[in-house]
Formats: sequence, structure tokens, C-alpha cells
Amino acid sequence: MFIKILMLVVFFGIMIGVGFYSRKHATDVNGFVLGGRSVGPWLTAFAYGTSYFSAVIFVGYAGQFGWKYGLASTWIGLGNAFIGSLMAWTILGRRTRVMTQQLNSATMPEFLGKRYDSKALKIGASAIIFIFLIPYTASLYNGLSRLFGMAFNIDYTVCIILMAVLTGIYVIAGGYMATAINDFIQGIIMLVGIVAVILAVLKVNGGFMAAYQGLTEVPYEGMKGQFASFFGPDPLNLLGVVILTSLGTWGLPQMVQKFYAIKSEKDISKGTIISTFFAVVVAGGCYFLGGFGRLFYDKIDPSLTGTPVGGFDAVVPTMLEGLSPLLLGIIVILVLSASMSTLSSLVLASSSTLTLDFLKGNVIKDMDEKKQVFIMRLLIVVFILISVVIAIIQYSTTVNFIAQLMGISWGALAGAFLAPFMYGLYMKKATSASAWVSMIFGAGIMVCNMFFKSAFPAILQSPINCGAFAMLAGLVIVPLVSLFTPKPDKKLVEFAFSGYDKKVIVSARDSLGDSEPVNDR
Repeated sequence: MFIKILMLVVFFGIMIGVGFYSRKHATDVNGFVLGGRSVGPWLTAFAYGTSYFSAVIFVGYAGQFGWKYGLASTWIGLGNAFIGSLMAWTILGRRTRVMTQQLNSATMPEFLGKRYDSKALKIGASAIIFIFLIPYTASLYNGLSRLFGMAFNIDYTVCIILMAVLTGIYVIAGGYMATAINDFIQGIIMLVGIVAVILAVLKVNGGFMAAYQGLTEVPYEGMKGQFASFFGPDPLNLLGVVILTSLGTWGLPQMVQKFYAIKSEKDISKGTIISTFFAVVVAGGCYFLGGFGRLFYDKIDPSLTGTPVGGFDAVVPTMLEGLSPLLLGIIVILVLSASMSTLSSLVLASSSTLTLDFLKGNVIKDMDEKKQVFIMRLLIVVFILISVVIAIIQYSTTVNFIAQLMGISWGALAGAFLAPFMYGLYMKKATSASAWVSMIFGAGIMVCNMFFKSAFPAILQSPINCGAFAMLAGLVIVPLVSLFTPKPDKKLVEFAFSGYDKKVIVSARDSLGDSEPVNDR
């Protein structure tokens, strides 16, 4: 117990120390929200990865999808790595950095408002983010309760408050730069921790081959081997999870905002590799670990419906119960790192969006730089308090509405913003009307799924499949609606895209150039 408490004290001390160290970078809006657009590849890549993978992934999703799909759930992690990280960085990274600087935008709504020349669109986008990002933030605490109870015997409410206060301190003090540096530290812990946990769990089951063999013996609907097969027992629903959790990052405000802050072209190339490697290890490792959950069915007591008693959140903690105290301490730090890194990213995105896109110029007409930073810091406190209250209410009562809202948050945000954001970077003819239709459809269909689930086709009754459908539908809606709606102002569009045409000087190792071939005869 002494070792575990000491590890926690050191961990929290470092996080707070980084926050106060980074105060010098958080004196204006650009510094507080984007780190002065001068953040290097390692910090940006780890900030992206740690914002992506929270305790929800490690405890909730790994347990749930590992239980449902067996080892095939590893495909989710690989999809996160190659679609959610590699392709996201390759397709969105450079263009996002260039156009957001060209339009002088620091948030997703501000970008959409300036790109589509619509102040109403900016306000509408900020409202969607406020509604759906807060419950998503509250869901981050869910993975902590069982692990803290198992490792420290501490009440869940105390865990929530402790984590929220400490995260708030370093984000308020140092802004984006503090978040990025701490994300890097937390990312290292996550990399080391997940590898150690996988090796320990496999060792408990006699090594990889013995664990794999044990999985082939677990029956599913009268057949054996389904949980050790290549695509698992339910490939279609598995595909829906891959699409939602991988493609979804392309439209999440707290994710794409990482591209706003990166320093240079070279850093984007490095960041792409680092981010992909991080996702392969962390996401691939989490889902691979969860795939062995069925080996512990004798401890979890699956009900007649095949759902573990205690819910899917009980799967991973049960797998870890027999590990050494030192390893349990590392796991708790791992889950704390995953939760705090995502929490810091979400509250920073929420506060900056509400301040810059809703309050500034609408509610408060005169707002200088100093006042904007102050209000953002104040709103971080407010958002953390709201998320704590929601998490405690959800934990101590049976308010299903909150749990459902948490579940649809990812799909609603990604479904609303993915298409308008991506086409805004690539398609000059994309119209503000098409962005509105996509946003309303994406958020609206997820809300309808929550209240009128039975009216949907069977395959779309799952919030996961519905979220995946919302994102894919948006990719069709924006170009289709753009064909029949008033064209955007040509001068504004040309200005937005002119950033891509600026001439830069690069070395020969980066470009061969257009020089004439040398005649060596």
C-alpha cells in the first residue's frame, strides 16, 4: 500500500509541477489554447494519442468488445491505429494546420464559422459541442471506480473529486502546453503499463499459446473456437465498432484541434509515425488484452444472456485481481493517466469553444485577450464541476438518460462535424447549407436513436452502428446538398484555400523540384 500511495503522490506532483512550469506559455489566447502553434511532433503525437484513448477504452470498451468478439476485437485497436491515427494525420494534419492558421481560427466552431462564412453555424456548432462533450467528459470517471476500489479501497466519489481537482490545477495553470507535456508523460506510462499488463495476464494463463488454446475451448451458441477466430462471432457489428471508434476521431473537436498547434511540416511527418505506433501499442494492446476476458468466465459468472454479472466494466478488473501489488499500482497510474489526459483535452476544448465561439462578440461584446484567458480558466472549473456532478449522479442512481447520453456523445459529435470539417479543407464548393444539414442530421439521428430506438432498423438500433452510419451519411450529405444550395462567396473561399498555394523553400531531400535534367554526355 505504501508503494502504491507513493507512486500516486509522485505522479500527481509531476503533473502539477508541469502545470506551473507551463504558465509562461499561457499568457494569451493563442498560447493558452494552442501552445503558440509551436508544439513539436512528440508532444503533439502523444497529446493526440492520450486524448484518443481514455479509461473508457481500457476498462469499458476493452472489456465489452473483448467479451463480445474475443481476439477479433484486436481489429478495433488496429483500426484506431491505421484509420484513426495514420490516415487522420496524413489526410487532415497538414491541411488543418495551414487553413486554420490562414483563417486565424483556434476551435472547431470558429473554423466552421469562418470557412463557411456563417456566424450562426459557429454558434450552432458550439451548442452541439457543449451538449455532447460534457456527458462524454463525465464518462471518463467510470473506469476508475472498480480499479481504485480494488487497489486502494477508496470511495468512488473521493477518486472522482481527487482526479478532477488535480487535472483542473495543471490545465488552468498551463493551458495547452501543460496538457501536451503531461500527455507525453502519461503516454509513456500508458505504453509501459499496457505491455506489462498483457504479459502478466498471459503469464497467469500459462503464456500466449496456452491462453489462446483455452480461448478456442470457450463455447458460443453451441460452437467452439469463435472467440479465437480471425473475425470473431459477429463480424458485421465488429465493423460498426471499428468505423465509429476509428473514423470518428476525424470529426471530434478535441482531436483535430491537436493539428492546429503543431509547429512545422517535418513535425507532421514525425508525428504521424509516433501517433500510429502509440495507437498500435495502446489501442491494439487494450483490445488484445480484452479478447482473453472469456478465460475468466468462472469468476465473472456470465448470466443466461451471456452478459457478465456486474456488467462489462467488471471484465478487465476481474482479469487483474490476482496481479502483484506493484503491478496493480502501475495499472492504477495507467488508468489515471488515460483518464486525466483525455479529461484535460475535453475541458480545454469545451472552455475555449464556449468562450471564443459563443460568449465573445455575442454575450460579451468587449473581451480583450486577458479577459478571454480568464473566462476560459473559469469555465474549465465550471465544466469539471458539472462533469463530476454528472458522474456521481450516474454512479449513485439509476438515471438511464445520463448513461445513454454518454453512449451517444461520440457518435453525435463525429456524425455532426466529420463531413463539414473534412470537406471544408478539401472542397471549395462545399456550402454552409450542406454543413448545417450534416450537423443537424448527425446530432439529430443520435438523439432520435436514444429516445426512439425501436423505430430504427435492427442494425441501427445499436448506438455504435447508428453513430457509424451518421458519419458515413455525412460524407454523402455535404457534396449532395452542396449541388443544390447557394454557392459560397468566391473571394472568401479563395482566401481560405490560398494558404495552400504559398511558396515555401524546402531542401532537395524533401522535394526534387522542377529543375531541368542534367546532360551528362
